[in-house]
Amino acid sequence: MRILVTGGRTGYLGRRVVAAAEATHDVVAVGSADADVRDEAAVRALVERHRPAVIVHTAYVQDDWEVTATGAAHVARAAAGVGARLVLVSSDVVFGGSDRPYTEAAPTDPVSSYGRAKVAAETEALAACPGAVVARTSLILGDGASKHEQLVRALATGAEGVLFEDERRCPVHVGDLATALVELAGNDVRGLLHVGGGEPTSRLELGRLIARRDGLDAGALRPGRRADLADPGPIDVRLDSALAATLLATRLRGASEFLAPRPR
Repeated sequence: MRILVTGGRTGYLGRRVVAAAEATHDVVAVGSADADVRDEAAVRALVERHRPAVIVHTAYVQDDWEVTATGAAHVARAAAGVGARLVLVSSDVVFGGSDRPYTEAAPTDPVSSYGRAKVAAETEALAACPGAVVARTSLILGDGASKHEQLVRALATGAEGVLFEDERRCPVHVGDLATALVELAGNDVRGLLHVGGGEPTSRLELGRLIARRDGLDAGALRPGRRADLADPGPIDVRLDSALAATLLATRLRGASEFLAPRPR
């Protein structure tokens, strides 16, 4: 089937979704040069030209409401216009923080502008495409090229900064997530689905895992507390991905597994 992937040309996740899908599907990778998602007419024209069976929407800009929220609405309406299935990638920051993992039934309560934009994107997508699946995920990394891994390498080799010991997320390997999204493109799961990694991890422990894998000094990483910031944002936003484990063949590994030290 034909799958159109927004962010598929230059996006960190989008490029991996394209790679995971192209062996078995007809894949159309698009980026901002193909259509600005803020321009509804351009998005509609792009989708009508390619007429995909599925759109996997990975494109966003964290500090830009028009791209993240309005753009997702444009993509959703264009998908509905050609009868395409929509797989929308969302985030754990739709939640504000809790001492318990969040299931799909938990009400959203974002405390950041990015979180509010993602909630708006989810709402618009599900309204336009009732058969869509909204895949909420967490920190995406694992192949060595992510911003998270680049930051840790800098901090472990002398850069200034701390890693929060109180912030807990469910990091997911970019390859696992890409494979899961392609699987969702081909099934009939609909509504909200949490696709975080299988192991809650603090930012500090995540950094230590990355440092050890890369042969760096994990002890050089300095701890900090996100709660001490003037505007801390979401701190404990662990996703309960038990439902995904029952619905998907793809296994979403925990960070201690996918960041295990490489054999020497």
